[in-house]
Amino acid sequence: MAKPKKTPRPKAQTPKGFRDYFGTEVTHRAEMLGKIAAVYHRYGFDALESSGVETVEALGKFLPDVDRPNEGVFAWQEDSEGDKPGDWLALRYDLTAPLARVYAQHRNDLPMPYRRYAMGPVWRNEKPGPGRFRQFYQCDADTVGAPSVAADAEICAMLADCLEEVGIARGDYVVRVNNRKVLNGVLEVAGLAGDDKDIERGIVLRAIDKLDRLGPEGVRALLGEGRKDDSGDFTKGAGLADGQADVVMGFMQAKRDSGAETVARLRELVAGSDVGVQGVDELELISDLLAAGGYGPDRVEIDPSVVRGLGYYTGPVFEAELTFEIKDEKGRARNFGSVAGGGRYDDLVKRFTGQEVPATGVSIGVDRLLAALAAKGRLEAEATGPVVVTVMDRDRMADYQAMVAELRQAGIRAEVYLGNPKNFGNQMKYADKRQSPVVVIEGGDEQARGVVQIKDMVLGAQLAQEASHDEWKERPNQYEVPRADLIKAVRDILDRAS
Repeated sequence: MAKPKKTPRPKAQTPKGFRDYFGTEVTHRAEMLGKIAAVYHRYGFDALESSGVETVEALGKFLPDVDRPNEGVFAWQEDSEGDKPGDWLALRYDLTAPLARVYAQHRNDLPMPYRRYAMGPVWRNEKPGPGRFRQFYQCDADTVGAPSVAADAEICAMLADCLEEVGIARGDYVVRVNNRKVLNGVLEVAGLAGDDKDIERGIVLRAIDKLDRLGPEGVRALLGEGRKDDSGDFTKGAGLADGQADVVMGFMQAKRDSGAETVARLRELVAGSDVGVQGVDELELISDLLAAGGYGPDRVEIDPSVVRGLGYYTGPVFEAELTFEIKDEKGRARNFGSVAGGGRYDDLVKRFTGQEVPATGVSIGVDRLLAALAAKGRLEAEATGPVVVTVMDRDRMADYQAMVAELRQAGIRAEVYLGNPKNFGNQMKYADKRQSPVVVIEGGDEQARGVVQIKDMVLGAQLAQEASHDEWKERPNQYEVPRADLIKAVRDILDRAS
């Protein structure tokens, strides 16, 4: 009789495209989210925590990836093998589509306009790559029900404040603003209006979205007959005549030294298009509103080269770019790039209600911002661990627990060693691995004399790296203090280390 096969042990590995986050990383993210939330709250936005799962129907075809509107999600069908299969469900792709569903569902109970912020993980079933994961955090703020571009201007100002609040210095970032209506006007002037031009418009939009990657020459090729890449693959272009392509390229290269000059150039490009003129007027008003609040071109600027998501948005679009240089994996200098983006999307709620509801918002890439702060050296490499109270006598665990409780009540992070206390060296190794600043030692002798031993781990690490033998003897990092002075002795060390 054959022996039954043993169930194989599961592999202890993170799924492809995902990663685990440990102590310091989680702490830094929580601190950043708290700072951003405080800015959102100061601007009058209310918190919203919606479900991490939505119906695929609710997510709809408004995902930012215009080439694959219903792909890129982790989805499953309820009771798929039953007689009556249920809804298709999916992990949320972003925080915007859930907002549209929430507002449509609860609009009778919500104020108008509704100002909300949301923070949390989103999931995208896409091919992972370096720094590109299938689960990541977003940090959004949106205003639903405000048709005025004053709402867009406010979002831009708030985005600038958020960047400065988390530690991005003025001069290291710029919030760039564009408008989909201006592009629509440009397309109209270029002869690409009308339903019969849908295909050409789609190719043009995708070409413009690739400006950062392909550069002006690559985009120009896609506006014309097409482009062959380095591998020899050919991408069919929009087939525009030279004059038509000149208009589109003029739009992307319309930025001038001042906002007023940029606006004037855009007016020239959209002359004869009502929607284009409306878009330019909106950009000019946004610039004026921001200037009135002290947000000049050193923080927020009009820039027609902002093209990401133009197929998704219906009006103003904005993007926060970090302007300082970093070194890539090959040691080459490059700009850090975008850490946030957003815009006006007046059609999203209409899918549920049948009525157009104006909306505008922004999404901040938290992981990108954390990477930026790390690149600038503005994050602590390692967080300070807890004070560790060692165990010298198993039978006196209550005494050690009382000691650690006293430390905690004084607001000091602390723990009792809960491993096997037999080997004291292992306790010290544990404290070192925990990045503990202080170790407290109380054996029977110390208890009888009413003292405790204090081991200053911070000073010990410094002496080990820098001090000579004589200096080591003159500045011992372990000493005893009266038991009643425990809190003061620990706090003195923590204050010196901070």
